[in-house]
Order: sequence, then structure tokens, then C-alpha cells
Amino acid sequence: MQNPQDITIEDFNYDLPDERIAKFPIEKRDESKLLLYQHGRITHSTFKYLPDYLNSGDLLICNNTRVIQARLLFQKETGAHIEIFCLEPVEPNDYILTFQATKECVWKCMVGNASKWKNGFLSKSVNINGKEILFNAEKRETCGNAYIVRFFWDDTDINFASILDAFGILPIPPYLHRETIDRDKITYQTVYSKIKGSVAAPTAGLHFTPEVFEALQQKGIEHEEVTLHVGAGTFQPVKSDTIGEHKMHAEWISVKKQIIEKICKAGKVVAVGTTSVRTLESLYYIGCQIIENSNILETEISVPQWMPYEKGYQYSTQESLEAILRYMEKHGLENISASTQIIIVPGYTFHLVKAIITNFHQPQSTLLLLISAFVGDAWKEIYNYALSNDFRFLSYGDSSLLIP
Repeated sequence: MQNPQDITIEDFNYDLPDERIAKFPIEKRDESKLLLYQHGRITHSTFKYLPDYLNSGDLLICNNTRVIQARLLFQKETGAHIEIFCLEPVEPNDYILTFQATKECVWKCMVGNASKWKNGFLSKSVNINGKEILFNAEKRETCGNAYIVRFFWDDTDINFASILDAFGILPIPPYLHRETIDRDKITYQTVYSKIKGSVAAPTAGLHFTPEVFEALQQKGIEHEEVTLHVGAGTFQPVKSDTIGEHKMHAEWISVKKQIIEKICKAGKVVAVGTTSVRTLESLYYIGCQIIENSNILETEISVPQWMPYEKGYQYSTQESLEAILRYMEKHGLENISASTQIIIVPGYTFHLVKAIITNFHQPQSTLLLLISAFVGDAWKEIYNYALSNDFRFLSYGDSSLLIP
């Protein structure tokens, strides 16, 4: 069997004409096309009929993260424009606490035109609810290809979340080749988005409407929510020849105890989007770590990139999930949180996910490798079908339901 790290990226290339990339969403979310891949057979329908293709007792898992207005534009006195793109909080390193911060906070950020910002503060006057505050940014040390940036402001009645809402710009995918418009603030969020923290939307969820959820419920199909804050790394192209040379981005996940209990009893777990897949599959490896070290601290739990291929755990999914539940019971936890760097590529064994709802992904991306891991070489047939039947691709594009 091929070592997953030796997988050649060129094998996951396909021709995606620019005109097939959806630059804007369609008017009504659930009128998007739905490709159906069921046990080797490909057909298509419309997303609003999704409940027809699932069974009573199935459990949909959605990612309830909410995209933040993470792009901050400053102008130096020299006239140079500097863009700061907030990636993840450093101090405090908890998303909720950093959004509640009322004096200062520190983030890991990408900085556009960084060579023009040697030292000193960047400052901007921001109007929030009729009050003018002075918002400042200080560039600190580098962190890989990013920077550590301290933000501070002169009004302790204003929190960082309010500053982002007033001053920040919603980051839409770079491949749309357009500026963010006001409508994106609505259309680039799922109808169930709640927990602020992502810099990209979990786009498989953009097709859902209250009517679709109502129809699912009437058929006895429940849905629950997990949280994975999507990082900018989701757009990072694989630049190496083999996947083993690609460093996967780390993301923060959080799952409620009651959801793990439901997963244990569900008929079929259907992941809405690749972020939900990564969250659910990371749970298995979290449980394995707890089985082997029941005294592990929650802050020590993480899923490294290649853990699924190097550890060779033999525990069943049920054993792993039950270990998490015992651990949560012991420590009085209602949520289990961790960092995951999991990469899912051909050769991966799926433990929780039995079906995936997902959009169509970029050539040579880690997301396409995840789909290939799930459906095998059939991904080529699926994508050829989508291209031949006028499906719209990427974030604002159409959807698919994959049941191997």
C-alpha cells in the first residue's frame, strides 16, 4: 500500500475554466443543484429535495462557525496601504475572550505590504455607535509566514468584536477576483452560523434554508452543530510535488457532550462540509489519546497532521467516543475542545462519517484529496459529470451528496 505522504499532487488536477467558478450565489440558497453519488451511481437533483435522499434516523452534523470581518485596512502617513488579516487569537488565545477584550488583544495575522511597515504603530479613527475611538496596531515578531500583531484602543467600553464589525471587511475567497460587497455579509454566512471565529465560510452549509431543515425534521432526520473555525489555510494551494511536504494548517474545534451521545446512537452520520468531516474524524483520535492516557489535560489534546497514518490505533469508534464521554463526565465538561491539524488523504480510514454534503473543490487542493479519500477514484467521474452538466464550482457554487 502506498505511503500517504508519497501521494503525487498532480494526480488530483483537473481543468476548471474560470467561467465555471461561481462569482456570486444564486438568489435562493436551496435552488442550487445537488449532485447525487450513491453507491457508485451518479444523478442530480435540486438541493431543496435533499431530505428525499436521506433516511429517518440519519444525523446531519453542521459547522456553526461564523465568519468574522477579519480584513483590516490601514494607511500610513506616507500613503502606503497596509492590510492586516486576522488569522487566530494569541492573547487571550480563546476566541470568546478575545472578542470580549476591551483594551487590547494580540493576534496572529497575515500582513499585506509588510515591507512598508518597518516599525511603529498604525492608527485609524473608527466610529462605533456614534463614538470615535483611536484603533492601533503594533507589529511584533514573525510567526512562519505571518506576524504577531498587538491591537489596542482608547475606549474600554468598546470590545474587539465591535471594532471588527465596524472597521473590518468580510474576507471572501481570493479566487472570486472581486471586492467584498454588502450582500456578502449575508450570503457568505450559513443560516445557522453562530460562533464567531472563521476567516472562511463552511460553504457546504450555504445551501441550507429553514424550509430544508423543516423538511428534514418532518422525515425524522435530526441535525446538530459542531464548531470548527476555518483558517485561511483552507485556500492555501499545495505547492509541493507530494502531499507529505505540505504542512496542514491547525484549526480549533469544539464539540458538545450531547452531540457525541447522539452520534453514538445515530443511524448514519452525514457531515455537512469538509470542516465537519475534519471535526468528526478528529474526535476518533481524541478518544484514542484519552484511552491511552486518561489523565491527559484538555489543553494537551491535539490531533497532529499525520497521526491517523502513523499511530495505527485499533480501537473501535464506539470505544473512542465512550472514552471521550467518560473523560467529560470525570472533568465536568459540557464541551470537548482541541486543536486539529488532521489531513485526510487517500488511504485514510473513516471512523464516524458515512455520507458527506459538499461543494466542488479546487484542483490539487487538500479538500479534493479528502473527497478522493472518501469516494476513491470516482472523484474524477463525479467532477466530469459536474463539469458536463453545468454545475457551478467552489464556495458560491452547487452542492453534492456523497454516499459511497
